[in-house]
Amino acid sequence: MTTRRDPANQPLPLLGGLTPNQFMRDYWQKKPLVVRQAFPNPKPPVRITDLKKLSRRDDVESRLIWRDADSWQMKHGPFGRLPAAQSPNWTLLVQSVDLHDDAAADLLYQFNFVPSARLDDLMVSIASEGGGVGPHFDSYDVFLIQAQGRRRWRFGQQQDLSLVPDLPLKILSRFTPEQDVVLEPGDMLYLPPNAAHDGVALDHDCMTLSVGFKAPTAAMMAQRMLEAAADSLGLETPARLKHHFRDPSQRAVSESAQLPERLIQAALKSVRQVALNQSLAVECLGAWLTEPNQMARFESTEGFIEPGQGGQIKLDRRTRMLFWQRALFINGEKVPTAANALLKQLANSRSVFLTPTQTSGKSHTQNQTLDTLNDWLDAGWIHWQANTQ
Repeated sequence: MTTRRDPANQPLPLLGGLTPNQFMRDYWQKKPLVVRQAFPNPKPPVRITDLKKLSRRDDVESRLIWRDADSWQMKHGPFGRLPAAQSPNWTLLVQSVDLHDDAAADLLYQFNFVPSARLDDLMVSIASEGGGVGPHFDSYDVFLIQAQGRRRWRFGQQQDLSLVPDLPLKILSRFTPEQDVVLEPGDMLYLPPNAAHDGVALDHDCMTLSVGFKAPTAAMMAQRMLEAAADSLGLETPARLKHHFRDPSQRAVSESAQLPERLIQAALKSVRQVALNQSLAVECLGAWLTEPNQMARFESTEGFIEPGQGGQIKLDRRTRMLFWQRALFINGEKVPTAANALLKQLANSRSVFLTPTQTSGKSHTQNQTLDTLNDWLDAGWIHWQANTQ
């Protein structure tokens, strides 16, 4: 009997031979890592001409950054025209390319050794010689993959993160790099949050891929939790919170416009009685972190998974799917169907093969799962390829 090996303990060429466990333990959110030929013989997921076409669309987020007489300039897309390819010192950044291209989405999900709840998007930049966005830092982890041309990166983990005032970009006022490397096509640089870095294109038609991660602030998470708690009260108010405010011992006042202390304390007490627990956190995070990107558009697909039919299910590149124990979330919604082994595999791998036995409808669970998958198929959240044999 063969024992299934844990992928987290297998060396990854993507990580320079490190196992995912080693990378997460020694580098993740700790220190930079340069990986030579993380992607041997790289093929850019999108062509430069296609990226320029994306930048012309109003449903795609893009920015153009350039230096003009030693002054930084930035303009948001869509763009009717872009600078000439041989004109120096400009960069085009296109956000969330994974929403618009399957190859870009496939590349993004090669980083599935990090929880996908943290995965954000794939940004692609093209630059002419000398192009860059200036020395800066990001508040999130990032993998920078050189897809075409060469780029010089200077980076370090300086403590002074003060910015130059009155600029359209966040440019560090004092940049003191500790390392200086040139990335060739296929090379990759990992940077933890707040690592100062500056990348400059050494060639025309330089392309860099940026795998970014979500890093919500504590304030943002608190706001979402409180909103979820408020929504839950609207659905079913606990008995302990149904009583009305009473103040039988209130005395006559001489300043009627002053808020009563008893009312203030009653309000605080009522908030403390709202259950801010793990169950609420799961409901909140599951729905929030699977919300589709605002630029995502789904199209209903033809087809239907028939009982007893085998084939392959793939998540649409724009679909986000998470689970916690038996709770299942997809594209901002909690699914009534429990997260069984099949649906968990689909969430983890984003693709799964179904056997005729699994769709036979011989159990209530199978029928439920089949109905759920067909609903998602109709919504365009998944794609189905039936076996033809």
